Amino acid sequence: MTGPLLTQKVHEALRTAARAGAPRVECSLDLDRSRTTVEAGLAGWSWKGRLYPYLDTCRDRTIYHWVGESFQPVARFTTSLIKLVPTEWGPPTFEIDGIKMLPTAHVSPYADAERKVGLIQPRGKVILDTCGGLGYFAAWCLRGQARQVLSYEKTADVIWLRSLNPWSPEVGGGLTLTEGDIADQIVTLPGDSVDAILHDPPRFGIAGELYSQVFYDQLARVLKRKGKMFHYTGAPNKLTSGRDLPNEVVKRLRLAGFVAELNGDGVLAVKK
Repeated sequence: MTGPLLTQKVHEALRTAARAGAPRVECSLDLDRSRTTVEAGLAGWSWKGRLYPYLDTCRDRTIYHWVGESFQPVARFTTSLIKLVPTEWGPPTFEIDGIKMLPTAHVSPYADAERKVGLIQPRGKVILDTCGGLGYFAAWCLRGQARQVLSYEKTADVIWLRSLNPWSPEVGGGLTLTEGDIADQIVTLPGDSVDAILHDPPRFGIAGELYSQVFYDQLARVLKRKGKMFHYTGAPNKLTSGRDLPNEVVKRLRLAGFVAELNGDGVLAVKK
């Protein structure tokens, strides 16, 4: 990420400073990753020697990036509308067709990933990151001194979001990112080849195959004995969904050869 990223909050701060006659304003142009000083004028604002215009319409829940001569939303529509969405915490989430893919209601999605990665104790391990998303699991694995992170993401547009998100880790330095569906790719991995697994699939209604007994048997095959796995399930309402998904996952993982227990919004499992 090299150009400025704008949110409604930052855009309003710039316009307010300009209307108040404040020549400079301190703000963040990288989603609270850092702070910088911007020169705010009535006709536009300047940063790193370049003049940028104010937006005619700056929408809430939208992040804008600089493309050519204008700001455009960080969003793409190929087969689905995939969009980077700001949060009050700084690190963004993303949505697919309006469905939020990371928890943000009570915690930063980045801090949430830190807690979950801590459960599998990444230091010195080879880790399979099945559904890479924005890469927050991978980032904390690298910070936790994992030896290698094998990350998979099937959607090219999500990988594009990562390229614009300053909170997403760079590939290299122990992190590989493969564009591919882990449901297909898992059979290519050798048995007993990873020390730990982070499995953060989309919801069951979108990717039921990633909750199947067949897939869990494959996860058990590639994971070394005593290896740990955290499986995000979310907490769907049993009254409205008519099913107890977390406990269904526990039962299938036990059949696959794991010791598995509920943990927060997911399941923590250890291969026997």
